[in-house]
Amino acid sequence: MLKLFRSRRPAKTGPSGPAGSRAYAIGDIHGRLDLLDELLVTVERDNARRGPARTFLVFLGDLVDRGPDSRGVIDRLLQRPPRFARNVFLAGNHEEAFQRVLAGDTSIVPSWLLYGGRECAQSYGITAGWLLNATPASVVHEVARAVPRQHQDFLASFGDTFRFGDYLFVHAGIRPGVPIEQQVPQDLRWIREGFLENMSDHGMIVVHGHTIVEAVEELPNRIGIDTGAYRTGTLTAIGIEGEERWFLETRQAEAA
Repeated sequence: MLKLFRSRRPAKTGPSGPAGSRAYAIGDIHGRLDLLDELLVTVERDNARRGPARTFLVFLGDLVDRGPDSRGVIDRLLQRPPRFARNVFLAGNHEEAFQRVLAGDTSIVPSWLLYGGRECAQSYGITAGWLLNATPASVVHEVARAVPRQHQDFLASFGDTFRFGDYLFVHAGIRPGVPIEQQVPQDLRWIREGFLENMSDHGMIVVHGHTIVEAVEELPNRIGIDTGAYRTGTLTAIGIEGEERWFLETRQAEAA
């Protein structure tokens, strides 16, 4: 059973979204279709309550791996995408790894399986027992066969950044001191060291996932919203409109 929780931060002067627009961003889902479904209901209700606006819904990447239903997450967003907002999908490091496997890269198979790919493959009907003894070449062949072309095309369509007024949405972060137009996907999808501890003004507030935090990490130059859905049972979203920002979350109820 799932319980819904909301946290609210007071309005702040300073960074702002563009006039007449509202944005929500959802952190790393990692195959937790149950949490995604609940959070989408919460976000849609919140959006309706706030009145008309040009609304964007940004998925910060890592939809797949680790959790039990990567396929279900992709199916949900392809077959029943949210209709209340313009959807923006950003690529995370796990989408990158998954796509490399789909493209036939055998070198990444061992690390992909170790860091959540095993669960992803199982969600597409590949059994755990078969994976135990399969060669990397066999894995890439079987995964490419099992994953529908529509899913592969969807993953290939993801972007790397989305600018919203004074905010920049990315998966992992940015390389400090490098202009946004010169940032490379390796950093945008993978960076931790050099970004997380950096307190300089990036010229915008970077909203990111990738690095798990116990609670939303709200700093002067960045906001981290990956609350570890696959591990903690908590999936978090941020909302931004004008100078206001707020947080919504869905949390898996603890067993009695």
